[in-house]
Amino acid sequence: MEYILQPWPWYVCGPLIALVMFVLIYFGKTFGMSSNLRTMCAIGGAGKNVKFFDFDWKAQRWNLTVVLGAIIGGFIAHHYLSNPTNIDLNPITVERLQNLGFENAGKSLLPDEIYSWDSVLSIKGILILILGGFLVGFGTRYAGGCTSGHAITGLSSLQMPSLIAVIGFFLGGLAMIYLLFPLIF
Repeated sequence: MEYILQPWPWYVCGPLIALVMFVLIYFGKTFGMSSNLRTMCAIGGAGKNVKFFDFDWKAQRWNLTVVLGAIIGGFIAHHYLSNPTNIDLNPITVERLQNLGFENAGKSLLPDEIYSWDSVLSIKGILILILGGFLVGFGTRYAGGCTSGHAITGLSSLQMPSLIAVIGFFLGGLAMIYLLFPLIF
């Protein structure tokens, strides 16, 4: 009998995330990827030039395990736990993506039209990376955290600014997909 890998069900993942959040809140810690980027910049010496990075980064070393865990977990999930089948996309979505120039819509999680080295290293690809990186960095700093920090830590500790930030993230995502994405591709 062939074993087909499936995503973990919500009733397993949800309680596991809640357990992690409970432990973090119990020990007075917060979760978020952008804080790790700040810590890495501080380790690299950015605090000498920018006040924002001038802090005791050694107190945040524990949080760097999140980055390491994300890298290792992503590798394991991709190479050992993935089921290489087509993505079950709505036929209307497939048609719209094909109209935008995506030849294999639904065949790959990372379409070559965006993620191949040829696409990334083109002028358009470099500009998208630079502009996107700037907007993500600016937005993360302006919102006081990233999507994972606000949506997981902030909402689980009932913080109103996190609710506002998460609503803003969703509205921004909708605007990107429906207004800007068709203009870019």
